[in-house]
Amino acid sequence: MQFPTLLLALATAANAHYVFPSLITNGATTTEWQYVRQWTGYYTNGPVTDVNSVSIRCNVDGATKSASTATVAAGSTIGFTAKASISHPGPLQVYLAKVPSGKTAATWDGSGNVWFKIFGQGPGGLGTSLTWPTNGATQVSVKLPSSLPSGEYLLRVEHTALHSASSAGGAQFYISCAQINVTGGGSGNPGPLVAFPGAYKATDPGLMINIYYPIPTSYTLPGPAVWTG
Repeated sequence: MQFPTLLLALATAANAHYVFPSLITNGATTTEWQYVRQWTGYYTNGPVTDVNSVSIRCNVDGATKSASTATVAAGSTIGFTAKASISHPGPLQVYLAKVPSGKTAATWDGSGNVWFKIFGQGPGGLGTSLTWPTNGATQVSVKLPSSLPSGEYLLRVEHTALHSASSAGGAQFYISCAQINVTGGGSGNPGPLVAFPGAYKATDPGLMINIYYPIPTSYTLPGPAVWTG
């Protein structure tokens, strides 16, 4: 009988991982899973590893889950809590997808070429010793572009752990999707637009990389360019 050992191993694995359960709006942290879709198995804090799976969009079953929709202003700062904290090295990226006319954020699955990137953060210390700004972070935030058109969106946060990414499929994706309604927006034209799955390949240079040796002298974030508005 080795149940205690097994339970300890499972607990240790979960503690090494992390999840983004709460939206931060107007400087306040909201209730866990109030505005963030509670994906299947969230309690494991486990990552997605298959870039060709629908789970790469909003985590396991996240495309078909639903939450409440938070009202936020264009140009405001919005964020997510990281529980317990971001404990692996890797980049942080944030995407939005505008809900099509006739649908709502509560029921839309985020399919198609609809996602655009509003934030991407890679490493410092290239060529010497890589440093990752999110290391140990318990929350992350991004400013919504002021020219972002009003309407409902899915907001997708993605932290990619690269500690085991020297071969294809080794990158670990920690993902959550929140539902937001943007008010006071502008007339911007967000893009480039990509789909999840589809935006990444397992062999993309920002996903299949040895971050330890030889120390990279450059780093390319996976996915499209950032839309700044």
